[in-house]
Amino acid sequence: MSSYFTDLAQQYIDGRWRPGTGSWDIIDFNPYDGEKLASITIATVDEVDQAYRAAARAQKEWAATNPYARRAVFEKALRLVEEREQEIAEVIIAELGGTRLKAGFELHLAKEFLRESVNLALRPEGKIIPSPGDGKENRLYLVPVGVVGVISPFNFPFLLSLKSVAPALALGNGVVLKPHQNTPIVGGSLVAKIFEDAGLPPGLLNVVITDIAEIGDAFIEHPVPKVISFTGSDKVGRHVATVCASQFKRAVLELGGNSALVVLDDADVDYAVDAAVFSRFVHQGQVCMAANRILVDRSVEAEFTEKFVAKVKTLKAGDPRDPETVIGPVINSSQADALTGVVDQALAEGATALVHGTTTDNLVEPTVLTGLPADSPLLRQEIFGPVALLVPFDGEEEAVRLVNDTPYGLSGAVHTADVERGVSFAKRIDTGMFHVNDGTVHDEPLVAFGGEKSSGLGRLNGEATVEAFTTQKWISVQHGRSFFPF
Repeated sequence: MSSYFTDLAQQYIDGRWRPGTGSWDIIDFNPYDGEKLASITIATVDEVDQAYRAAARAQKEWAATNPYARRAVFEKALRLVEEREQEIAEVIIAELGGTRLKAGFELHLAKEFLRESVNLALRPEGKIIPSPGDGKENRLYLVPVGVVGVISPFNFPFLLSLKSVAPALALGNGVVLKPHQNTPIVGGSLVAKIFEDAGLPPGLLNVVITDIAEIGDAFIEHPVPKVISFTGSDKVGRHVATVCASQFKRAVLELGGNSALVVLDDADVDYAVDAAVFSRFVHQGQVCMAANRILVDRSVEAEFTEKFVAKVKTLKAGDPRDPETVIGPVINSSQADALTGVVDQALAEGATALVHGTTTDNLVEPTVLTGLPADSPLLRQEIFGPVALLVPFDGEEEAVRLVNDTPYGLSGAVHTADVERGVSFAKRIDTGMFHVNDGTVHDEPLVAFGGEKSSGLGRLNGEATVEAFTTQKWISVQHGRSFFPF
């Protein structure tokens, strides 16, 4: 077992590693073999308060620090991730059940976002804006919001914690991070350890490992944070947005999806199969951008289905430590049970299982379903696991209607021999992101990431990140004298 699970099984508050003072422990299990990795005494409401107060105290001096000096911390953090990459990969495999392929994918993206954070420290630029008043100079400053609260999920916890934590810090803010209780090390204390070793001043970044059963809404209701960055389900996101709105906080919400990968009549079928299999089954399908639905024009349905099923049958499920494994375990038994329920429901509705995987503990083998009735609720909900739904359609108009027939709007993809046909198709889809001749799972540091409808609120990455974690301040200077009418 990695020393990370013993050394980092603590809270990190005001620059100190310490146990929580709650009355119970979060037990961190390996989802594949059930091994107990760590036991962490939870943080209380009082410790959430201490964390936010520490961040607020440290933030003032940090914001006043030369941005070139701030940048050096992120350069060092990037080097540390590169040096410790193999160790971090092993922790991802153990705590998430992520395969070696998935761990490498997550670490590659995490390094890209850290590289962008190096640049973000120097990104905020002010403006001088003309005034109708003689002798007046209007200065518009971009300043840090102050303190940001970050709530990260269990599926890509290292990446998705860093994706908010690093930019918020680079832009001059303090941060309090609450990782998911199933991934407290990878999504929480590991991030704190990297920044501590990179020389981040104490108190700026705090990690509280806890549960809403203990703290309720204290993390989002606390008066200190001005922005809450949340990644998770749309149900919880709706609640976060409601609480934030009532307190005039900004909420940045990256929520669930029900993405579709669409195969038009002129698509390269072999290539579309490869894209669809990856888009549905990467990290066991536990990805918000995953292709829940695979829509295929009837003219190529038979060929696509035969090749798709054949490829899915080659995916090895098992121990995520094995480099040959493509399908590891889902995160916990609740997820495994929910996926069994989805398949049972589909079959009861009249669907046909072209591949019907078995479930052993948390290891859920791939299932491919076709023939769902058009009114099946399964076609409109997020399925967070290795269950693929094949849906035939007749022509583009029906495809557009089917893709949009969902409360979600996060990602998607279309395959066609005509790129401009694909772009025209993409423009008609109600999503925040859509990809032509590619998979549905993409994230890049400079391109605005986020969804429409129930898939979220706001954007991250590039300029969107600057907007999320800074605010505008107008300072005017009157050269000479103003005229006052009384």
